[in-house]
Amino acid sequence: MGLMEGKKGIIFGIANDRSYATYITKSLLEHGATCAFTHLPGDKMERRCRKAVEELGVTDPWLVPCDASSDADLDAVFDKLAADFGTIDFLVHSIAFADRQFLQVGNFHTTTREAFTQALDISAYTLVAMAQRAAKIMPNGGSIISMTYYGGEKVVPGYNVMGIAKAALEHSTRYLATELGRSHKIRVNAISGGPLRTLAASAVGKINEMFEHQEAKSALGRNIEGEEVGNTGVYLLSDLSSGVTGETIHVDAGYSIVGW
Repeated sequence: MGLMEGKKGIIFGIANDRSYATYITKSLLEHGATCAFTHLPGDKMERRCRKAVEELGVTDPWLVPCDASSDADLDAVFDKLAADFGTIDFLVHSIAFADRQFLQVGNFHTTTREAFTQALDISAYTLVAMAQRAAKIMPNGGSIISMTYYGGEKVVPGYNVMGIAKAALEHSTRYLATELGRSHKIRVNAISGGPLRTLAASAVGKINEMFEHQEAKSALGRNIEGEEVGNTGVYLLSDLSSGVTGETIHVDAGYSIVGW
């Protein structure tokens, strides 16, 4: 019997078959979970998401469009989710956005007010927005996870305003964990994954140097595999981690513990 047998939930953030969310979904499915999905609005994004999901063996997936910066879109997703599933047990937040113009080495100081606000809204506030809606259909408690990166703790050249957004995401995780843990028995955690060649990563300046640096400096002397993040996702969403909440779990081959 799988660790997620009988559990159902929703995953935000599958952009293609290389997304963190895809690896988490793969592990969830292997452990018996029932998953619903959203995609960015537009036929192209739907095709990408559907293809990735179907390649994981999900036929006729529950798949709806969602612009997470729109309260109306989020309301529609969770209303439909409640109507079709009744209740859920988990939620995966794997979305982030920052204008790539400001993700270049040396230009954080040029970030506009609009770009700064947009990055925090989509990359951090959306976790709060989703959690407040998910809590209404998690009567038996549950687990919520999001994806972050070490650039939210330390300066990573080129990560820039996304680092600010990830810092906000991580602290939002702690506040949500405290409030929802007491009121709804919902756990909230974040996974700080090492760099992975995703669609989002391609926007970061000097991403190739980042991979080389990670491999050279990490405790394990390598980069991570997507499956390692996926398996950590299952741990945090399953009852194995029933006493873990408000944490940022590093899955980065030990890069974050090295000080040289």
